[in-house]
Amino acid sequence: MQNKKIILASLSPRRIELLKKWGLKFDIIPSAIDEKHNLKRPSAIVKYLSYKKAENVKQQHPGSIVIGSDTIVVLHGKILGKPKNKKHSVEIIKELNGSLHKVYTGVSIISDKKKAVFYDVAHVKMKNLPYDQLKKLFGKHMDKAGSYAVQDKDDCFVKKIYGDYYTVVGLPYIRLKKELKKFGVCLNKV
Repeated sequence: MQNKKIILASLSPRRIELLKKWGLKFDIIPSAIDEKHNLKRPSAIVKYLSYKKAENVKQQHPGSIVIGSDTIVVLHGKILGKPKNKKHSVEIIKELNGSLHKVYTGVSIISDKKKAVFYDVAHVKMKNLPYDQLKKLFGKHMDKAGSYAVQDKDDCFVKKIYGDYYTVVGLPYIRLKKELKKFGVCLNKV
């Protein structure tokens, strides 16, 4: 393991929990960026936003390794971000009911001498739930893209994941482990 300070540029409880689970010692310093952009391709969006987040924190902490990440849900070409309010959460959950959609997670790792910017995509098949079960999800996950949490064992919304489970949670483990190794940082096995 290297000696540089590692910083996660996110307050996401899921990302924090995952990195701790994988044995990484790091500080948490959220970025303060405006997430507006004119990009259309989901892969470009998550790479751009993850880089902006990491870069914002890196400027304030030279000598460190900063990890930035961004996740979006895409259904039939439409980006479903975090719900704006409970009514929006209801709309998102209804749209996702019974769907097959994509989850894109972009990650950027920046040090003084190198950077890595990548993304991963997973396909998620949702169960087709009756309204009485769906309404239990309305407004429950206001801080998550797509208004659902695959890791929440009380939610029985996700039927199957095609790809890396951790991409859906917010940090693609396999690719992150490979890229961090290039920075001299090792993750434990899952």
